[in-house]
Amino acid sequence: MEFKVLKDAVAKRFAEMCKSKQLFRTGISGDDLWFSYLSAFPDGTNPIYRVRTEHDCSCCKSFIRAVGNVVAIVDGELVSIWDVEIKEPAYQAVANALSKRVKMFGITDTFLHWDKVAGVDKTFEQLVEGQKSWGHFFVNIPAKFVKPNKDIPTALNLTRTTEQVFARALLEITDDAVQTVLELIDQNALYRGQEHKFAVSKFREMQATRFEHVHTFAWLMIDELPASVTNIRNTSIGTLLVDLSEGMDLESAVKKFEAMVAPANYKRPTALVTQAMIDRAKVEVAELGLTSALERRYAVLSDINVNNVLFVNRSARKSVVGGDDAFSDLKPTKSVKPKLDKVEDVPIETFMKDILPRAETIEVMVENRHTSNFVSLIAPVDPTAGKLFKWDNGFSWSYNGEVADSDLRREVQARGGRVDGVFRFSHSWNHPGQRNVSLMDLHVFMPGSTISAEHRINDVYGTDERVGWNRRQHSASGGVQDVDFTNEAPANFIPVENITFPTLSRLKDGQYICKIHNWDLRQPTTGGFKAEIEFDGQVFQYEHTSPLKHKEWITVAVVTLKNGIFSIEHKLPTTATASTPREVWGISTQQFQPVSTLMLSPNYWDGHGVGNKHWFFMLEGVKNDGSVRGFYNEFLHSDLDKHRKVLELVGSKIKVADSPEQLSGLGFSSTQRNKLTCRITGSFSRIINLVF
Repeated sequence: MEFKVLKDAVAKRFAEMCKSKQLFRTGISGDDLWFSYLSAFPDGTNPIYRVRTEHDCSCCKSFIRAVGNVVAIVDGELVSIWDVEIKEPAYQAVANALSKRVKMFGITDTFLHWDKVAGVDKTFEQLVEGQKSWGHFFVNIPAKFVKPNKDIPTALNLTRTTEQVFARALLEITDDAVQTVLELIDQNALYRGQEHKFAVSKFREMQATRFEHVHTFAWLMIDELPASVTNIRNTSIGTLLVDLSEGMDLESAVKKFEAMVAPANYKRPTALVTQAMIDRAKVEVAELGLTSALERRYAVLSDINVNNVLFVNRSARKSVVGGDDAFSDLKPTKSVKPKLDKVEDVPIETFMKDILPRAETIEVMVENRHTSNFVSLIAPVDPTAGKLFKWDNGFSWSYNGEVADSDLRREVQARGGRVDGVFRFSHSWNHPGQRNVSLMDLHVFMPGSTISAEHRINDVYGTDERVGWNRRQHSASGGVQDVDFTNEAPANFIPVENITFPTLSRLKDGQYICKIHNWDLRQPTTGGFKAEIEFDGQVFQYEHTSPLKHKEWITVAVVTLKNGIFSIEHKLPTTATASTPREVWGISTQQFQPVSTLMLSPNYWDGHGVGNKHWFFMLEGVKNDGSVRGFYNEFLHSDLDKHRKVLELVGSKIKVADSPEQLSGLGFSSTQRNKLTCRITGSFSRIINLVF
């Protein structure tokens, strides 16, 4: 056999492969490949020469260990140095075996070598009869694949890491997620989204053209693509793409993204729904046979069976199905002027049992703190629609949950702060006509504070139970300062800071002292600050017009929590209080309003009970003027759990049409503490505080 035939064929193949921009190594070790080489010779073609087989050569072993596992990528397939065609059958068998063996292992590294050659072209042996030459595997290595030995590990580690990140992105990020993000960018609905459009678009292109073997494709492309694409998974936009791919709902995923790119000054003003998502959702809902069930409207009295009504006033009785006969035994009585000095607390259960059965009229005092209790009853457009909810009827409900926005409240929202917690403290400064470039901080000192918040000296904060500067989160209570401002305010810019406590159950009973600290007095400063405290739907506003001294502390108010109920002691004059009437859903607060109908929530109709119980006091003249969801995912029947993502999307998009005829009023949950002042007439006349 003529070894030169194999040697030259391998060298030629390697030279052709070097025309590629990049070469790679597979995971087979040099020793493994060398053993495979010796084992691949057909019987009788690798005889013993002296003490070893003829092809057991240290020079060839060195070559195979150095470059024997090198491959190129051509048309998505691996090409090795052993992919040769020669006329010598034995050597062809060896080449075929090594090619197969090399390709059994995936790519693990790019190819770099410390020398410009691999192997030894020839060696010479002096024999008695004269000099004998031996040929060996040998190739020249282009300069682009040559690096100093000390630099190779670092270079390989970089490419290895890049490939791993890029391949993970290709495997984990879905086409739908990429399309959704691009739609948001095109709609200008993603904050700073345009900055990422190129990377996301290029990544989508890679998704469309990638090979079946993702890692092979990733190795090929990492040298062709910018880092913004190959490392997209490790960027803020990549986090959004991964979250969407893993099933996180759109609103939460985008909120998380925007918190990363602009934690202090941005909050999404509108719901996020792309047209592609809507189209896909409509198709799937139709396949589920639930299209008609999802079409919702405001309920009216004529929808309600008398068996599910606890009380209805005289003017509304004829509208209830079976209502006029059911209430015919109730006789009007002469009203007695109520005595307001004997208002007693009555648990809802006692009210239902002992007072309601003989009530002729009910009026309730709608307070500002009840704003989030406003509720509307929702009915299906198609009464024959399929079962959508956990209970057996097609009725649902939707709470208001919104508080009329003040200027400061809107500014907090615009800067990314939460305003939907159970307790909020916000402040602002540098208002028109009150130039103030001082650095100011707000703090809430909580129960358990180790240093009196009333006598704080300079910047000594101690180890207090506190939320504010340098302690922006309090894990036990969930309190967080989510908006902060740490620079001098430029002209015509109003800094805003915000502290919120999201959950009542995590708050301890006791005092919550709300304070402003003038951390650093800077000039010019000619004004003070404005502040707001909000809880239970009540917003208290304060203004301190004069400048604060350097390091001065001002106590705005002390909020006390006891048995789930907030109260407040004002330390500064308040410009808006809990008693200031407001217009909500067409009626004025801080007044008695007549109840037209009292009922339990639909999940407790017909003698059944599923989940939390609610009492609905539907009021005369109340009209929901907001955008109302027809249903929420927590209402859905368990059979629909696998479709919750789609139905959440549909629920957020399909709203109840506006209507002058509706059942709306106040709702109270059995799981939340609350009070409602009621004026009742019948065979008696009294005012009570109804306790939930």
